[in-house]
Amino acid sequence: MSSRFRAESRDRNDFTAAISILDEVRRAIERNLLNGARGAAWRLASLLAQPNEAEKACARGGLAPWQRRKIDRYLREHLEYPVQVDELAQQIPLSVSHFCRAFKETFGDTPHAYLIRLRLELAQETMLATDEPLSQIALASGFADQAHLSKQFRRVVGETPSAWRRRNLTEARVESRRQCPIGEAVGRA
Repeated sequence: MSSRFRAESRDRNDFTAAISILDEVRRAIERNLLNGARGAAWRLASLLAQPNEAEKACARGGLAPWQRRKIDRYLREHLEYPVQVDELAQQIPLSVSHFCRAFKETFGDTPHAYLIRLRLELAQETMLATDEPLSQIALASGFADQAHLSKQFRRVVGETPSAWRRRNLTEARVESRRQCPIGEAVGRA
């Protein structure tokens, strides 16, 4: 049984238990049994306070929440520059090997893969927001050149940046026409 399936199953069981306990609280309040309601509310609070899988991962050796925030902020602020793993590890004084293991445990990806994903997200946002050529978007997003952007984009997204841009800009235009009443569109033309 996969860990994802176990987590989803646990979430469903917790959800069912929470609903059952809430019903118990409601019935106790309706019967004016405040001690019974209080006890059920405590059980509900303890159920909801159980750590989820992400919190357990942090307890197993991932990065602490403040470390995660600091690294994520640092990466987002330095997307357009080359970032070395030892430079990241120095941000939260850890050895490179310990940092890489903790990073993967916390983010679910290697530092390089996570950085590429952030750069691709920035490139996608820029493609939709501007008419800049892909070569400029690639450089502004931290890729070496347009070929590097295209290779990573196709590997992660599954299509070329230009095809993705065309498709998403067309869909955005169609969606904006659907939201704009015909009279307003004619009045602007």
